[in-house]
Amino acid sequence: METINESGCLHGSLTEDELKQLARSERMAIHVSNIANMVLFIAKVYASVESRSLAVIASTLDSFLDLLSGCILWFTSNAMKNPNHYHYPIGKKRMQPVGIIVFASVMATLGLQVLLESVKQLISKSSPEVDHEKEKWMIGIMVSVTLVKFLLMVYCRRFENEIVGAYAQDHFFDVITNSVGLVTAVLAIRFYWWIDPTGAILIAVYTISTWSRTVVENVWSLIGRTAPPDFLAKITYLIWNHHQEIQHIDTVRAYALGSHYFVEVDIVLPEDMLLSQAHNIGETLQVKLEQLPQVERAFVHVDFEFTHTPEHKNKV
Repeated sequence: METINESGCLHGSLTEDELKQLARSERMAIHVSNIANMVLFIAKVYASVESRSLAVIASTLDSFLDLLSGCILWFTSNAMKNPNHYHYPIGKKRMQPVGIIVFASVMATLGLQVLLESVKQLISKSSPEVDHEKEKWMIGIMVSVTLVKFLLMVYCRRFENEIVGAYAQDHFFDVITNSVGLVTAVLAIRFYWWIDPTGAILIAVYTISTWSRTVVENVWSLIGRTAPPDFLAKITYLIWNHHQEIQHIDTVRAYALGSHYFVEVDIVLPEDMLLSQAHNIGETLQVKLEQLPQVERAFVHVDFEFTHTPEHKNKV
């Protein structure tokens, strides 16, 4: 049992010390990302002022929202570490997807604003004049920012935590937008002015599509969507091999309420079994299911037959 991982596959489980070290590493990744976002934002503000490129400005606005979104994710991470079983009896793990949804919504809103501003500049046919000496500073800053963001992306992708994963996705997004912003800004200066707002439009469309998908994915995780069939099959296998007295598995459900699953199980035991023995079988099965990394809560219902009508019906 202790070798079943979050996908239902087998591997060596982490020790308590390893879990603590992993948690410290995840917190470090969040702190490093927030500090880097602050420093890089200041650098990109300077690049925007010097270049007056709409694509670079769009990338700078993205960095500003990185700071805002980082505060949101930091708040959700700390809220989850301070449980209150009276006000939140089933925990605060749903704070993760809620924080990510807010994060993604802000990013998608940024994309829409940049899109509108870029279209406005194309219609007005206005192009800023740039000093070539200042252009060199802009190129140097944007290349440095892109390199740092790439390294942060690689660092954050080492972790499976969803909040750190959101930072990794954001760093990857910044690598794309910084690269597009830099290339289009330089091409607009050297060749045609309209390349700059066109690049900004590309960044905006990419922003909206990427973060809209993130919103949809996390909404699915909050509305009780069922677990994939292979996970249900592995849960069923685990239940059937839990105890030799289990005669039948009536129901197996696993559904997402946040980043983890809730599991509901109905098992059939002999009718003449002692209550204490039936209780022990059900309780140990519940504990075993809740040891799975992907399972937040497990509910085990014990019965002596399976021919009855469903005892619980959904309210419409």
